[in-house]
Amino acid sequence: MMIFRPGQRETAVWIHLPGQAEPVVCGRVALRQLGPNAASDYVYGRSYLARSDAIPLLPHDLPLERGVHAARRGLHGVLRDAAPDAWGRRVLLYRLRMSESRADSELTEIDYLQAARQRVGALHFQPGVDRLEINEPMDTPDLETLARAARAVETQAPLDPELAAALLHGTSIGGARPKVLVCHNAKPCIAKFSSTTDQHPMVRLEALALDLARRCGLEVPGHERLDVAGRDALLVERFDVDTTGEHHTRHHFFSALTALKLDEMEARYASYVDLADYLRRFGASPVEQCHELFSRMVFNILIGNTDDHARNHALFWGGDTVRLTPAYDLCVMPRVGGESTQAMEVGSEGKRSSLSNALSKCGRFGLDRLQAETICRDMIDTITDTWADAASHAELPTALSRHLMRRSVLAESVLVDF
Repeated sequence: MMIFRPGQRETAVWIHLPGQAEPVVCGRVALRQLGPNAASDYVYGRSYLARSDAIPLLPHDLPLERGVHAARRGLHGVLRDAAPDAWGRRVLLYRLRMSESRADSELTEIDYLQAARQRVGALHFQPGVDRLEINEPMDTPDLETLARAARAVETQAPLDPELAAALLHGTSIGGARPKVLVCHNAKPCIAKFSSTTDQHPMVRLEALALDLARRCGLEVPGHERLDVAGRDALLVERFDVDTTGEHHTRHHFFSALTALKLDEMEARYASYVDLADYLRRFGASPVEQCHELFSRMVFNILIGNTDDHARNHALFWGGDTVRLTPAYDLCVMPRVGGESTQAMEVGSEGKRSSLSNALSKCGRFGLDRLQAETICRDMIDTITDTWADAASHAELPTALSRHLMRRSVLAESVLVDF
């Protein structure tokens, strides 16, 4: 087992090439400087460049060329996508504090990349190039144990070091909520747990959103809601892993934020329309993909999901074309007040959450006005007709179900002028 030592400045990058079970070294990333102004360089390995099946890490950037690929700030987007977000960093800091390791301020972006021995996506990171250590989901403790461990991290309670290490299996997943990678019924899954800070049953609301999306014809991963150790849990099947017998193959993907050449400081500039332009340029079946993206945008508006930022959209990349991954991190968001805004720009009225705004630039998604209106009306009808059944299936409290309808879901401000 590799010993984690904070303060790392460089790491080897490994990749699962399309259809290949065993990863290969594709390059190395190194920090040029540390601190708040840290930036990095990426270099492809010569042996990787010599492979006939090598793929660039991105279709529009990091071409398969010798030499240094310099990131203007932080890590290249495709590498930052593989690093932990809020929850993963919280778990790592918790583990370091429990072990009385170095100060938090000494952690680098390379440390965060190397922290997880089990990851989503096709990329892996560790210092050496001889052998890659990967822990499969089968190696993790049971869900109840992990749920209690996640609660301990949230409350800063003492935790057995082995359990703290097990939680690192979730650190490569984006987002702020407690989660971990597991294997359930022989399927690799992401397990999401309710949080001590939840004011609403957020796990059930996410399960509800995924169910509604499926009923509306959107592509979503398989999922199941469970009660685990007295708290809600949502198991979401991973779309980045194919399992055949004992062999696992991985799908490489990156976020819409990376596709749009933006970073966290620029996320507010992300646009659905710009993402549609990207799909037309690089996508497989671009017409179909743009229609799917439009439908996802409309769905987010209709259910009040305003957390649709560019890291909550992703694209598969196999070396030839890109395509949207299944939709994920959907949630019916309880809210009060009148108009709301989406996290990404929608149309001519910016981020305003309304169908009229969504329709304003439907042509950029390859749709005429009638086609776009039909998508909206069909989705409204489906949500209206299936809401009660979907809410009941998610075991949403009746009072909350009634409160959400017409306030967050199919809100008047969303439907005005439609």
